[in-house]
Amino acid sequence: MYYNIVIYHCYTENRMEERMPATLEKIYQAALTEFLEKGFQGASLRQIVKNAGVTTGAFYGYFSSKEALFASIVEPHAAALMGRFMEAQTSFAELPEQEQPEHMGQESSACVHWMVDYICGHREPVKLLLCKAEGTSYEHFVHNMVEVEVEYTLQYMEVLRRLGREVPELSQSLCHIIASGMMGGIFEIVVHDMPREQALRDVDQLRDFYTAGWLKLMGG
Repeated sequence: MYYNIVIYHCYTENRMEERMPATLEKIYQAALTEFLEKGFQGASLRQIVKNAGVTTGAFYGYFSSKEALFASIVEPHAAALMGRFMEAQTSFAELPEQEQPEHMGQESSACVHWMVDYICGHREPVKLLLCKAEGTSYEHFVHNMVEVEVEYTLQYMEVLRRLGREVPELSQSLCHIIASGMMGGIFEIVVHDMPREQALRDVDQLRDFYTAGWLKLMGG
């Protein structure tokens, strides 16, 4: 479902950047506060409307439900993050197979640095996406990203074997565990509101740690 979202992201982000009507801006601000404090499930639509200082009728003029309101806040950021992640994965996989080993890590490094910058520039809505989305269609966002990482990792192992490398068989479950740990570690910068420079430094060292581990497992 995330493979064709880059165009959608461009449209939605541009739309969000346009000047909002005052009523809509009040709803967004009240919703952001309520969702950050209580999460999607605990958030009260009645409280959002009250804090926004608008009528229920005015709210339903913009959104059909609390779910629709939450989605309108997080979807542009889900699209941006997954879109850039997919771009890094596919651009690496589309390289000639003999060139892939020498490019290993370059695309992912650029992607991770971009993600850190993006997260630091959109902290509150990204925190909703990653930490407050239980009960919505976004609650498995990180899991979906991990599944993509596992798929492309297994593909790369097959490339190495075709190139004559002796790569041991690694179970999909192990690859999932490793990818989950890495993704979870990267997104700790959201959980702990890390300053950008610290986030970049910690994530670079985290990637070094996991890269060394992958090389060991792959017989490097």
